[in-house]
Amino acid sequence: MYSQQRVIIEDVKPQLDGGIHQIKAVVGEIIPVSASIFSDGHDVLAASVMYKSSEASEWQEQRLLHTGNDHWIGRFKVDKQGGYEYKIVGWVDYALNWQYGIGRKIDDNQHVKSELLEGVEYVMRVRDKALPEEQDYLNYLIDEFKDEERYTAATRSAQSDELKAIFTKYPEKFLLNSSVLFKVYVDREKARFSTWYEFFPRSASSEPGVHGTFKDCERLLPRVAKMGFDVLYFPPVHPIGEVNRKGKNNTTHAFEGDVGSPWGIGSKFGGHKAIHPELGSLDDFKALVQKAKELGIEIAIDFALQAAPDHPWVKDHPEWFKWRPDGTVQYAENPPKKYQDILPIYYESADWKNLWQEMLDTALFWIEECDIKIFRVDNPHTKPFYFWGWMIEQIKAKHPDMIFLAEAFSRPKIMHQLAKQGYTQSYSYFTWRNSKDELIQYMNELTTTDQKYYFRPNFWPNTPDINPWALQSGNEATYLFRYFLAATLSSNTGLYGPIYEHLNGAALEGKEEYLDSEKFQLKDWNWDIENKLTIMISRINDIRKSHRSLQQTNNIKFLNLENDKLLAYYKYDDLHEDETLMVVNIDPYYAQKGWVQMPLHKLGVPEGHPIGMNDLISGSNYIWDKEWCFVELDPSMPFHLFKINK
Repeated sequence: MYSQQRVIIEDVKPQLDGGIHQIKAVVGEIIPVSASIFSDGHDVLAASVMYKSSEASEWQEQRLLHTGNDHWIGRFKVDKQGGYEYKIVGWVDYALNWQYGIGRKIDDNQHVKSELLEGVEYVMRVRDKALPEEQDYLNYLIDEFKDEERYTAATRSAQSDELKAIFTKYPEKFLLNSSVLFKVYVDREKARFSTWYEFFPRSASSEPGVHGTFKDCERLLPRVAKMGFDVLYFPPVHPIGEVNRKGKNNTTHAFEGDVGSPWGIGSKFGGHKAIHPELGSLDDFKALVQKAKELGIEIAIDFALQAAPDHPWVKDHPEWFKWRPDGTVQYAENPPKKYQDILPIYYESADWKNLWQEMLDTALFWIEECDIKIFRVDNPHTKPFYFWGWMIEQIKAKHPDMIFLAEAFSRPKIMHQLAKQGYTQSYSYFTWRNSKDELIQYMNELTTTDQKYYFRPNFWPNTPDINPWALQSGNEATYLFRYFLAATLSSNTGLYGPIYEHLNGAALEGKEEYLDSEKFQLKDWNWDIENKLTIMISRINDIRKSHRSLQQTNNIKFLNLENDKLLAYYKYDDLHEDETLMVVNIDPYYAQKGWVQMPLHKLGVPEGHPIGMNDLISGSNYIWDKEWCFVELDPSMPFHLFKINK
């Protein structure tokens, strides 16, 4: 395909896969854009980013800045939820080209009367678009450019910044070229900044050995709020299958009184649209959701698309499962793990359209009936990617506030594809990143590659499925700095408690799994426990809420510090109005010290300029006025969190 267009537009950023997938943002976010833009010859070019809400008819425009070597940059702001579109446009700006050319000739002492008359044509083209006061100025220029007796004044006017500003304001976009159309999906702010807490409702009772209820959970809401969490996530709250029910510690035989795994969903009491009868009623659950909301907490539920052998779907829709020649269904496996109490859904069923619709109807039931706006989705990587793309698109079209967290500890490309299909957040590899080099490398991967445009990590130091080696043998310092890292490296973070606050790392021998796992039995917790860890978790979460630099993940710079046991990093908001600096001792046994290099260039201050450093953890205040500053941290309090005051 050929045309008269002269401007080439390449390497547009941000974009995903040539525009096939959307990048992600939140309301109020500034989207930086860049592109390579050039043409034949030496003409002056101009370029803009054009953008609009998908619902809007009119495009908005922001001019791009040429930074040299054909590289152009700019930005635009997204102000509302939903879809946005953007594209880069470029053109040869003949008016500015004329002004640049006549300036070069005047500097070379050439006579430019003919060029001034050419300028009259460009000024006249602009005049009809200009404001009345601007038109008076342009009419004056037209007369001046034509008047030989005012030649000297005319040469000055032709080069004036005032004329350049008018040409820039009212460009003639002749032979305009455009990039392809790219898309952004804009979520509410909680998509980028959230603090999750997980516990099992059935363990919420204050009476030992008694099954907890939603009423018991209501009693615990103030504790969750006091600790600074704004999302309370529950494992599945549906009836638990009785056929092949798991016993304690994942044994294949359940004894009388064994409660089974909540992920073995469905029984004679109902399926995915029912409540486990021992937890309470649907009205009890709705009341819990509303009481949580009054405390600034959103309830997130587990959306687990799988079935126990006695789930109503198995009888009512046998075609949704894959049957073997002997009349049985292969239970779920994730070698070496086996899930005898779970039947996987057969997404290649000939009845797949009705299957998909039932999955969608199930999600909409909890959204519309119970005011749920957050799903933690179990094992989404074991279901078709395009199913998720379809479902999430359908849901967000009606309920744009919805947030989907992918529980997919899988290969990177699989996790990334789920994010591209619409998942709002994802579990991450943070749980297994322990050394300084591992943490820096992983954060750079998340924040300096294309992942920053679409993959929002959620950092959890533990989950019911994962009791990492570091916590199994960890002391108090380990639990302290692992949560601090999770909460200050990532703007989305969470933990599984109250086992975390109890520093309970007891594990099955040789496995990253909890001994006497709560997945398979009731647990009795001291819900009133208060220790250094609970106090620090509360303090860290409160600080996060007060500082925008900690409410995003991508604006981070790791600082030089010549000690492998000390990690230092600087974070800032988009406008550099809120800046923080963290130093962490990742050695749980010994004090560590070193010299941290201040990011003076990023801070915009020269060496010797006094910088106020307010430690938001201890309340201490310091003045740092050198590029290299000394720090020492003991495991008893293994981190600094400084508010930078310039």
